Amino acid sequence: MTLKIIALSGALRRASYNTALLRAAAGMAPEGVTIALRTLHGIPLYDGDVEAQGIPEAVTTLREEIRAADALLIGTPEYNNSIPGVLKNGLDWLSRPSGEGAKLFGGKPTGLIGATPGGFGTVQSQDAILSVFRTFGSDFWMAGRLMVSHAGKVFNDDGQLVDDKVRGQLQQFVLGFVGFVQKRSA
Repeated sequence: MTLKIIALSGALRRASYNTALLRAAAGMAPEGVTIALRTLHGIPLYDGDVEAQGIPEAVTTLREEIRAADALLIGTPEYNNSIPGVLKNGLDWLSRPSGEGAKLFGGKPTGLIGATPGGFGTVQSQDAILSVFRTFGSDFWMAGRLMVSHAGKVFNDDGQLVDDKVRGQLQQFVLGFVGFVQKRSA
């Protein structure tokens, strides 16, 4: 059985540390597991007037990819001690129309990692996002969280993970999360 995990980056920046972290995680997927990287590019700012005209195609496409996946892995930056607006906006769109969040994320095995140039990792962003996913009823993997500090030293200019300690932590995280997902899929 092949497991498919959607890795959703909460950043839009081309050189995003979180996208790089998810890309590195995808490269560590064990045999029989695919980790497919997705971003929130193309999703407009949430506006009820836009929603009344129909859910944007970028939202529908991402929603169907998440729905078809066995699990979701989110890479979140931390802005102003909380969830970045682009990630919260994407989650708001994915939860529309009302009730869709519970349908999409309810029971979905979900993991969380994050990287930041600062010294405190993404602890406050990760704590804040738990509240959102609790509302959705996600099956959140609480045995592991990875918060990468000083990301500018962990990745090179090409976005490659160059820190052996973080590489080991990420490998342990990926294997633990995959194990969690496999138990839920059995």
